[in-house]
Amino acid sequence: MGADRTPKIVGTVWGLLVLNTLGSAGAKTIVPLPRSLIQMVTMGALVAAFALALAVNLRLRIRASAYVLLLSLLLVPSLISSADPESGFGALFRCARLALFVGTLWLLSRWWDGGTTFVRHHIRMYFVVLGSVAAGLVISPGAALPELYGGRLVGALWPLTPPQIGQYAAVITGLTVLLVLGRRTDRAGAAVVIVPSLVLLALTHTRTATLGLLIGLALAIGSLVLTSAAARRFFAWAVVCATVAAVAFSSALQAWFLRGQSQENFSNLTGRAKVWHALLAAPRTTTEYLFGTGLGDKSFGGLPIDNSWLAVYQEQGMTGVVLVAAFLIVLGGVALLRPPSLSRACAIFLISYCAIASYTEAGLGDASPYLLHLAVAASLLAAPAETAPLATPDVTRRHTPRWAQRTKVR
Repeated sequence: MGADRTPKIVGTVWGLLVLNTLGSAGAKTIVPLPRSLIQMVTMGALVAAFALALAVNLRLRIRASAYVLLLSLLLVPSLISSADPESGFGALFRCARLALFVGTLWLLSRWWDGGTTFVRHHIRMYFVVLGSVAAGLVISPGAALPELYGGRLVGALWPLTPPQIGQYAAVITGLTVLLVLGRRTDRAGAAVVIVPSLVLLALTHTRTATLGLLIGLALAIGSLVLTSAAARRFFAWAVVCATVAAVAFSSALQAWFLRGQSQENFSNLTGRAKVWHALLAAPRTTTEYLFGTGLGDKSFGGLPIDNSWLAVYQEQGMTGVVLVAAFLIVLGGVALLRPPSLSRACAIFLISYCAIASYTEAGLGDASPYLLHLAVAASLLAAPAETAPLATPDVTRRHTPRWAQRTKVR
């Protein structure tokens, strides 16, 4: 299994999973796209991903993965709560989507070998998504920077929100930086990814993505400083540049960070804290406390929850919260126990980014980009499978019958 080369079709499957997790809600696009059409495309992408993954892995050869196992267990509270008639048909539909998503990850786990194959697939696919955002910005700047979002960058060709764009830009920037430090890509090719991604990140004014990128890279590079001279040089230069920028552009950075908000609005996290307090204060039955109210659109009282832990608590109960915490702890623990390497550094970046983003973004309890980020981390932390030893000829001396010893006599 470890000797299998990853088929090219696996990259296609990964791209379809990325398409499925883009979502259907967001800004108004240049060409209006009905939400039903977008949902049909995203769900069709997931079905196609599962079918292709099954076609390329007909023998159902999988690798043991604590991460995917815990995701599979997360289906249990999801199904228990979603089976309640009050949850509606939409909850069961989301359960089926999550089951297909997890099933596809199981089928792809065959090629998880600790290498950077899935990192490259991840970067390529999200770079294509960011390319569509950049194209929308060029075609219609007004639609890409609408007043409705305070002039923040949105998807004008496909409905993407500023936090989504910021997340994709931050993740592929961090992974590309680490590939450069690990000498797995050249600087010119990396600059093609990093420079436009940082520009798009700046235009989104997304604080969570920016902090996740900075803290995640600091932790990832810190795991390499003892074994990589390139990592030590990069870390030193980053500290110097950050210090100079903080002193020279402090007012500009503060204005960018506040996004024109008042101190009160900033302190309650743009209204998120009010939703969180209301959610926690709402009465619940024992069943709802343990298993939640069923998979939904990650909202409470018509307002987005914007917190992975509270969204899981709302929809999958304390059982779901425990399972989500378990797979984050398992991934983080395995990463800490691995010896320093590029794969370990990339995994640390992805795990820390998802942990940081979980405070102001939902997605750890349902099919989402965050679960894909963590799946890449799981692939990086998988131990390479042992290659079967080559067959050696049997050189043991055997008895030869007399009739076989006869020679032809002229």
